[in-house]
Amino acid sequence: MKTITITQENHTLFDFDRDLIASLPASGPRYTSYPTADRFHVGFRQPEYENTLAKTFKNNLEPVSLYVHIPFCNVICYYCGCNKVITKDTRKADEYLLYLEKEMALLQPHLHGKRPLAQLHFGGGTPTFLNDEQLERVFKMIREHFELLPDGEYSIEIDPRKVSRESVFKLGKLGFNRMSVGIQDFDPKVQAAVNRIQTVEETKEVIDAAREAGFKSISVDLIYGLPHQTVESIKPTLDTVLSELNPDRLALYHYAHLPHIFKPQRRIDTNAVPSSEEKLDILQYAVHLLDEKGYVFIGMDHFAKPEDELAIALKQGRLQRNFQGYSTHADCDLVAIGVSSIGKVGNTYSQNEKELPEYYAALDAGHLPILRGYELNDDDVLRRQIIQDLMCRFALELSEYGVDFADYFADEMHDLGNMAKLGLIEWNAVSGSLKVTPKGRFLIRNIAMIFDYHLRHKETQAKYSQTV
Repeated sequence: MKTITITQENHTLFDFDRDLIASLPASGPRYTSYPTADRFHVGFRQPEYENTLAKTFKNNLEPVSLYVHIPFCNVICYYCGCNKVITKDTRKADEYLLYLEKEMALLQPHLHGKRPLAQLHFGGGTPTFLNDEQLERVFKMIREHFELLPDGEYSIEIDPRKVSRESVFKLGKLGFNRMSVGIQDFDPKVQAAVNRIQTVEETKEVIDAAREAGFKSISVDLIYGLPHQTVESIKPTLDTVLSELNPDRLALYHYAHLPHIFKPQRRIDTNAVPSSEEKLDILQYAVHLLDEKGYVFIGMDHFAKPEDELAIALKQGRLQRNFQGYSTHADCDLVAIGVSSIGKVGNTYSQNEKELPEYYAALDAGHLPILRGYELNDDDVLRRQIIQDLMCRFALELSEYGVDFADYFADEMHDLGNMAKLGLIEWNAVSGSLKVTPKGRFLIRNIAMIFDYHLRHKETQAKYSQTV
């Protein structure tokens, strides 16, 4: 089957066109930010960040988002490209929390009061590397500086191999109400090849406990393209996830095998990694199955049940996107703490030091540990909004952007015309609107790339993941 066409009334419509996917550029940004992180530079450091905080927070108490990066993992998963520290020594986490508290103390005067917290996310690494007492310590710090809200979204990434049922209930009591559970694949051969042995039973225990503890949303992460995966091998994993775990959201990420960039991937047998054609076979099967089971295609690699907040936000045109992916609160300023964490405040991005020694040294010197950042100009802001609307609304109303669209984006118009010829977008000259077609939804990154100034002018040497 070369094409899957989904036309059910209550679903987000899309076509999965194999030939078209193969004909377009294979890699590109995920656009969790625009400009993308490869544009960040060391000319943006602590003084620029402090100036941004002052301009943004001095005269308002609007709700914010907070990201907390916990870099530690007990064991290494060979596929992983995240910023992480492999250790079994929990004392290292005690030291790290001391520095998180130092960073928060340095930030506090710039927040101008105890700010309402609309969204909280613990990422890593493995956030549940922290034991119960350490997690309580972090939450105590958060509650000292932020006001948790009854309708706030407070999420944590979970490795089920390291979390007990009792710990899940404690996470709920702390304030977490959403979780993302890493699975990747339940096939034993695949698990052995990537050094992540994880049973269905321990995964189900965590998810069942989360539901009993009152968590509002449970998401699971799967990866396609891992060594030894085939359509037949992944069917039991998908059947188990959908029938026994029944998550509210599901992310189906593409595995990018880049051993020259990520050293742990050198332990993976390249010959065992599926070909591009085999990867598309797996993705095509999964997409069809998820639709049959009633999941809504949110965008890119994300699916959700129709009653989930993301699906509702998509339907109502409120969906947004930030460094954690699709969101309903990406319009909030995002304060980020911890090594390598990335924040968005005002029209700026900032990233902390990427390595623990440099992160600790900056804080010991009494400095906010900003490594680099970026201040958006007017053109960046305009293009960011267009890319956000494409990624989240699959449509543009050209009159909304305050420019003569055809004139301002004269270079881009030619490429948009080509996209229209391929059937990825539709123009309505009368209403001045652009709509992404069902064929274009799975290739939304390729469409968004048209408006990326830095890609167009080749102002980056970054290596991006595959668009599908």
